Amino acid sequence: MSDERLSRVRDRVRPFPDFPEPGVLFRDISPLLKDPVAFRTLIDLLEDHVRASFPKIDFIVGECLDSRGFLIGTPLAQRLGIGFVPVRKKGKLPGATECISYSLEYGKARPGSSRGSHWRGQGGMFLLPSTGTMGAACELLKRLKAEILECLVIIELKALKGSEKLNSIPFYSLLQYD
Repeated sequence: MSDERLSRVRDRVRPFPDFPEPGVLFRDISPLLKDPVAFRTLIDLLEDHVRASFPKIDFIVGECLDSRGFLIGTPLAQRLGIGFVPVRKKGKLPGATECISYSLEYGKARPGSSRGSHWRGQGGMFLLPSTGTMGAACELLKRLKAEILECLVIIELKALKGSEKLNSIPFYSLLQYD
């Protein structure tokens, strides 16, 4: 992976202190999304990783509870020539859905995905979640008989130890912060 390309992406992540509450250092990707060259570089880097790691993949599954999965997962899926499957908040998808409840530090959430034949018989699944809801999204996909090849994130906050909570599901992060 090119250090120059990775630096271009990292330089567009803005540290935002005391958000959403005092003492939290939020890593804001808004400047990255505003810069078309940096955003294209981000998708290039993710595409390179996926193509090198998984020659056969059927879907990108984007955890879209806070929209990062939509923002990054759909252009990545388009680049790879594969479909995109959303995991959304309960009540945001039509038809029969499967949901799972999990606890947050500030309450509960219920992500869900459409139930149906699109999961059956698929070769590989790929998950592009945010780290905060990764475990719940993986559990939901397992219930739907999806094969999760890897959890892929843009930013890993090492102190939160999110990858350790995945019960042996492979994990890849483009950027890491302590």
